Amino acid sequence: MTDHASCSTVLSAPKIAIIGGGLTGLLTATLLERASNQSSSSSNTPQITIFEKSRSVGRLATRYRRDSETGKNWQWSFGAQFFTAKTADFQQFIAPWLDTGLLQPWCAEVVELTPADDNGQPPNIQSKEQWDAVHARYISTPKMTGWGRELAAALKHTTIVFKTRVAPLTQYLQSQNPQQAQHQIQKQTYNQNSKQTELFDETGASLGWFDWVICTAPNGQAVELVADSGFTQQDKITKPQMQACYTLMLGWDDVQKLPETLKGQLAPQWDVAYLNSAILDRIFIEHQKPAHDELLPSVTIHARNDWSEAHVDDDIETVKEQLLQAAKQALNWNEDSAPSQTDCHRWRYAATIVNKDTEELGILIDATKQWIVSGDWCAKGNIESCYRMAQQTVRAIV
Repeated sequence: MTDHASCSTVLSAPKIAIIGGGLTGLLTATLLERASNQSSSSSNTPQITIFEKSRSVGRLATRYRRDSETGKNWQWSFGAQFFTAKTADFQQFIAPWLDTGLLQPWCAEVVELTPADDNGQPPNIQSKEQWDAVHARYISTPKMTGWGRELAAALKHTTIVFKTRVAPLTQYLQSQNPQQAQHQIQKQTYNQNSKQTELFDETGASLGWFDWVICTAPNGQAVELVADSGFTQQDKITKPQMQACYTLMLGWDDVQKLPETLKGQLAPQWDVAYLNSAILDRIFIEHQKPAHDELLPSVTIHARNDWSEAHVDDDIETVKEQLLQAAKQALNWNEDSAPSQTDCHRWRYAATIVNKDTEELGILIDATKQWIVSGDWCAKGNIESCYRMAQQTVRAIV
């Protein structure tokens, strides 16, 4: 585990930049604010700015489409489908949202599904397990985006700047001659005397000076951000291997139009299917989740990470057709039971390959510059890892 003992305490009212408004960024800001609330000095209240390149926060992504005739929605959790809470700290942290019902346990019926083959053999569905409340999988209701938005709304000393992509830390020095660049690097990007860093957006506009810079982006993006910046632990960023994931989203106009494999009449009633497939990994039935009763029939399918990684740069429409063909074999629909809604999303950095024999990386710190590189990929790549890496970051700063 990373040793944080060498990190200095921040100045009064520190200015902290968090690059990335996913769950790691939101949880880091939340825990920083809570830590300052426990301090007896109000001068230690941090001024936090989160820079997020998209229009919304949180890794718990939701996509929906409204039916004009019924006014109802199809809805797909096309990012993380659920999360676990295995440590006492994280269980305590999520407890308030469990009390309000925003977060709920998902006691899904899980099956193992072998798709139909080319010889006409229909899909084979076998019961696997039921998720229970003891080892719960949690979801955010009524949408997976709900929890991230609640976290963001509760922040009192944090400004979130959307649609802003932070430029690599040395990008706007490259147009100068080498002598100028050497002279200006402490002044423009990092001020050695004050231990402050100036950030820029991709247009070259200054985003301000900060006492601490915390990057919570996927490691492929983090390594680009700190390239040639002198970040002391740069070589460790690429150690965790990440893989892509394609997500297929399917919708039907009515429950009666669902293929028999989804109706539970010719097979066990189920909510989640693990697939024996070279392309597909899991199927999730959205409209059977807690507090999702009003949805039109919606099904989310994640492709295998190894298959997705092998096709990560393929044309998205070609990939979509391949996924639809594999899904048709798995769910066995015909012309009358084919989905009326189809969509596909590519996650370039979706899953961290976890080696059980290798110690977790933990957050990476350059104590001299007061830069931190963090993210779920520094641990097990799951949502609880976001929380644990946020804890490590707060301990390093406070």
